[in-house]
Amino acid sequence: MKYIKPLISEIPWNYNWNYSAMSLLDRQSEGRQSGEQERYLQANNREFNSLFGYPNNSIKTSKYNALNFLPMNLFEQFQRLANAYFLILLFLQLIPQISSLAWYTTVIPLMVVLSITAVKDGIDDMKRHKNDNQVNNRSVLVLMNGRIVTDKWMNIQVGDIIKLENNQLVTADILLLSSSEPYSLTYIETAELDGETNLKVKQAISVTSDMEDNLKLLSAFDGEVRCESPNNRLDRFTGTLTYKGKNYILNHDRLIFRGCVIRNTDWCYGLVVFTGPDTKLMQNGGKSAFKRTQIDHLMNVLVLWIFLFLCGMCFILAIGHYIWENKKGYYFRDFLPWKEYVSSSVVSSVLIFWSYFIILNTMVPISLYVSVEIIRLGNSFYINWDRKMFYELKNTPAQARTTTLNEELGQVKYVFSDKTGTLTRNIMTFSKCSINGKFYGDVYDKNRQKVEISEKTEKVDFSYNRLADPKFSFYDKTLVEAVKKGDRWVHLFFVSLSLCHTVIPEEKVEGELVYQAQSPDEGALVTAARNFGFVFRSRTSETIMIVEMGETRIYKLLAILDFNNVRKRMSVIVRTPENRVMLFCKGADTILCQLLHPSCRSLRDVTMEHLDDFASDGLRTLMVAYRELDNAFFQDWSRKHSEAFLSLEDRENKISIVYEEIEKDLMLLGATAIEDKLQDGVPETIITLSQAKIKIWVLTGDKQETAVNIAYACNIFDDEMDGMFIVEGEDNETVWQELRSAREKMKPQSLLESDPIDDYLTAKPRIPFKIPEEVPSGNYGLVINGYSLAHALEGNLELELLQTACMCKGVICCRMTPLQKAQVVELVKRYKKVVTLAIGDGANDVSMIKAAHIGVGISGQEGMQAMLNSDFAFSQFCYLQRLLFVHGRWSYNRMCKFLSYFFYKNFAFTLVHFWYAFYSGFSAQFMIPGLSLSTTWSTPPSLSWA
Repeated sequence: MKYIKPLISEIPWNYNWNYSAMSLLDRQSEGRQSGEQERYLQANNREFNSLFGYPNNSIKTSKYNALNFLPMNLFEQFQRLANAYFLILLFLQLIPQISSLAWYTTVIPLMVVLSITAVKDGIDDMKRHKNDNQVNNRSVLVLMNGRIVTDKWMNIQVGDIIKLENNQLVTADILLLSSSEPYSLTYIETAELDGETNLKVKQAISVTSDMEDNLKLLSAFDGEVRCESPNNRLDRFTGTLTYKGKNYILNHDRLIFRGCVIRNTDWCYGLVVFTGPDTKLMQNGGKSAFKRTQIDHLMNVLVLWIFLFLCGMCFILAIGHYIWENKKGYYFRDFLPWKEYVSSSVVSSVLIFWSYFIILNTMVPISLYVSVEIIRLGNSFYINWDRKMFYELKNTPAQARTTTLNEELGQVKYVFSDKTGTLTRNIMTFSKCSINGKFYGDVYDKNRQKVEISEKTEKVDFSYNRLADPKFSFYDKTLVEAVKKGDRWVHLFFVSLSLCHTVIPEEKVEGELVYQAQSPDEGALVTAARNFGFVFRSRTSETIMIVEMGETRIYKLLAILDFNNVRKRMSVIVRTPENRVMLFCKGADTILCQLLHPSCRSLRDVTMEHLDDFASDGLRTLMVAYRELDNAFFQDWSRKHSEAFLSLEDRENKISIVYEEIEKDLMLLGATAIEDKLQDGVPETIITLSQAKIKIWVLTGDKQETAVNIAYACNIFDDEMDGMFIVEGEDNETVWQELRSAREKMKPQSLLESDPIDDYLTAKPRIPFKIPEEVPSGNYGLVINGYSLAHALEGNLELELLQTACMCKGVICCRMTPLQKAQVVELVKRYKKVVTLAIGDGANDVSMIKAAHIGVGISGQEGMQAMLNSDFAFSQFCYLQRLLFVHGRWSYNRMCKFLSYFFYKNFAFTLVHFWYAFYSGFSAQFMIPGLSLSTTWSTPPSLSWA
């Protein structure tokens, strides 16, 4: 959290902005843009900014308008071969010389089918238009000519300064200028963007925060911003602000994205940087694709083959007519003379060919597609009416939001799932801990036998603490007794938990604390410390207030050493009321064990045993340690810390070195164990999916440790696996070596020169390719982070990634952007040629939901975007089992039986006319007059069969 030291990261400095050093991911994102290399804008200068042709702030998710609806919709519908076939048939029926059927026998059914589909598509698009208009016409306060006026979202332009108020949606991607909170902090909720419901903090730089809400100063502000081009990266932003001849560094902490919600902040002002389609929200939205099932593709192929078969029959009958006319036809010419346009047997045969083409059209009847849509509609109602997929707690039924994909559910081979809110409830609870070598959390009876905790187990009484959270539950009374006795190590342990975090407290009513945490883990730990008597009450940028066993104590906050994936730990440095400088650290045990003082060796061994017990229960673990610092040593370190922050070259590496200098010789306090509650039935559902040979990949933006722990808890990974591969390379070569090493261990033969992938890569030109299934020598898991994935999705590496991943029992992709989720889904679709399903609950899952063959939205706590963009929606992950194995299987079986019966009865009806031709002189006559319209009379039995 960089807002603690606001002056360190905003020292003005002059430099030449060089974009050649931008990261790989930024270059990839820029490559997708329309040639824009960098963005340049000036505040309060619409005339200047308009020269660059930046889009306005309106969005468009609809497909049609009044002018293009009819041609576009008809074009899409005639992509169905059957519709195109009947259109050709209609034209043929308009020729009286060859048609023995009235034209309306084809045009009426065709118009009905096209009209029904067009109405359905039109209604869906009208809903999208309505949503677009609703968003584009929202009101926002904008600074114009020195005063605040109300305008519509769609009229906002790059360079405008807008005012946002508490609980208001952010209009565009804005650079935060000032806010009502101390130090220009602004609290935001990003559920619609990344699926996380925890509050995050943004801070304006001091040069603009001093303007506060002074409209005169804000109107005179003419700062120039140079920044990266629009891209999909949610975790990175690089740019500079030039103001009054000085340059200021801009980073991710200064930008607020469209779709966020302002919380706990009365007002804030922001400079619009990206608008409309250029915003991070829209960049990560993905494109809507028209989804067709395997049955649709199969029917198109069948129609093509039946069409060829029909042409063959017509050709045979035309030849028969030619022979019959030459041998016997002249006997009948006295009674049935040739028409004037028939000059020979050849001409007559050509006309008979087309006549039979019309008569035998029932081989591919248009009623087939009408019947298929009726069956799909019925199967959709079965899903909507399923009481076993009804979630009573929220009164939410399952929804089939499309009627075209039901039978596809029965053919799913890959499931791509989000983690937070999809597999888990996103509710963390403090379960157990180890303090100074003593285990807390288990409950024992009078005979010292361990008791299984249940709803009947007596809870710890926290009535002695008036600030305790009444929803918190703990069962081991010995920990409370240690707190009350004043155990030094227990007190220090909970002091560490109440200080080492980035939680933001809210206390709207005296004594009713609500913690807003960036991570649910932090929230659980701070809540635990609160209940045991160490209440985190408030914070400023310089102090933290703790109520320790009823006594208020204020700690001076000297520094926060941030958590990241490399460090895997977080530290705070504080000055106690006794004027002692203390460092408190929490992090992964694998890291902290290496930083402990040698005197902690025996305590470390005992704690590690406890951590193993925690891990075996599927709990998320952290180690807690501290160090008391000499005042002179800290002052010297603080100077080095400031120098590292001001460094222009290799800044991150220098900061890391400075952190390591102080995070050593730590004294171990203990460890925590947190339970991330899974949704009901998740482990059982995943076991069942695995038994059905369906592979589950977890695509999450969460930390690697968290994702792996959940994978074990829900049985994607298990302790009996033969190995787990972690891909964390930071360049193409390293990632390639890690993937090849994994493949070699799983199946050495896959690296032979005869590998079909090698043949595919060397072939020119490349043809569509399907990666064959490979059976590894055991059960393995794969974990890859978002940065390594960016390399792995490049060029030929994507095939290495896919071949390795598909051999694993489960795959965990962590720290992913929403667009990367879609890219992984597209990769499997492209080279595995199997049916994929994506399931998620947040706006960050929308792109993969759209990319997969089937998208499922969980109506959870993270907004409605996932559900609104899904094909099916329900409230619990465990309902996926019933959706696939009951409704999917039944729909697929019904459709297959229907198609078999339908083609059988139509072939039977048509072949009767073919046989009748041999007894009617190949004269293109109907055998059964009155049934010329179609085989409609036989459709109800086949529908009832389905």
